[in-house]
Amino acid sequence: MPTDQKETNTQSSFLPETLKQHPSREGSLFVMVVVVGLVSGLVGSVWVAPLYQQYVLKNNEQPAPAGQRIILDEESAIISAVEKNNPAVVSIVISKDLPKLEQFGFFYVPSGPLEKQQIGAGSGFVVTEGGMIVTNRHVVSDQDAEYTVITKDGKKYPAKVLATDPFNDLAVVKIEAGGLSPVTLGDSDKLKLGQRAIAIGNALGEFQNTVTTGVISGIGRNIMAGGGAQTEKLSEVIQTDAAINPGNSGGPLINLSGEVVGVNSAVSEAGQLIGFAIPINQVKKVIDDVQKYGKVKRPFLGIRYLSVTEALQKQDNLSVNYGAMIIRGDNPGELAVVPGSPAFTAGLVEGDIILEIDGKKVTTERPLGDLLRDYDVGDRVVLKVLKRSGEKNISVTLGEAQ
Repeated sequence: MPTDQKETNTQSSFLPETLKQHPSREGSLFVMVVVVGLVSGLVGSVWVAPLYQQYVLKNNEQPAPAGQRIILDEESAIISAVEKNNPAVVSIVISKDLPKLEQFGFFYVPSGPLEKQQIGAGSGFVVTEGGMIVTNRHVVSDQDAEYTVITKDGKKYPAKVLATDPFNDLAVVKIEAGGLSPVTLGDSDKLKLGQRAIAIGNALGEFQNTVTTGVISGIGRNIMAGGGAQTEKLSEVIQTDAAINPGNSGGPLINLSGEVVGVNSAVSEAGQLIGFAIPINQVKKVIDDVQKYGKVKRPFLGIRYLSVTEALQKQDNLSVNYGAMIIRGDNPGELAVVPGSPAFTAGLVEGDIILEIDGKKVTTERPLGDLLRDYDVGDRVVLKVLKRSGEKNISVTLGEAQ
């Protein structure tokens, strides 16, 4: 980014004398900038002091005075992160046998035999050398469609959907290829507001491996994604202003260290540059499950519930303003408790309110479904339940969601 002359001179005054005398050496520091940390902790960046030390020792220089640090130029860091991940980012083309359409006036009518036609496209990224790829569930949700993966070098592979996540917008597909370059998975729990984010994907289903940048705009968002029958709730997602266009779904969200921290999944149609990504820590369990079991295993309690709020407390004259109230749906057959489920076996009934699970409070910020995500199928948990007769601790063994 351009700086004014005053800032440029101020930075230059802290350079070693030999670098002032030999500008060409300054350029050889891999476009690195010397910054003085006047107050400890003011500069949060990628420290590369060892590289600087290697340089000055090699050239018989004295190390910079205490407090000076060498940081990677942000542009170089972005370029490095993109170059590291680009080979692992793929396009997923969706094709289907459809009749050819012929136009008559203002109308199109089917004409002739069926032919393979592209009906959509998305993105994904390689997570194993053997061709396992993570994408969004909505990208590969059509069971009658065929999927083709196109790698960065233009090679095409038929793709098989190995598994989809019943509780999240995630899927794993497989191509028969070897020696691929998988991404490095980061830790989404360490994300901070304002840190840089990079999105890569097949923008608009046409522009392969498009790169956009921005920042982490929000953490822990709960949103409704999609529309109509495809609408679903995404919990604890990352918000970013890195542009996520149609076709970017399933692509990686990357930090400046070149680690994948999320899976790009949704955009807000009401606002500009408001995109959402599923945290990579939610994805890690999906990958592990598919590798171990060939499918995604999610814990299952077997209830339909409504989060208790202060408004619901007043409306129904409840004694608590938090928890998960077991309640039936509006349509026939939408039972409050699924027959034969773990909740049914444990004696939970309509009207019960689950207050805690293993001592963790059930709230609107951390609803029951989100808390259950931390457990595995077969885990035994203790629920604190408010029944008509009072509070009661109930032990339940979690089943498997189908």
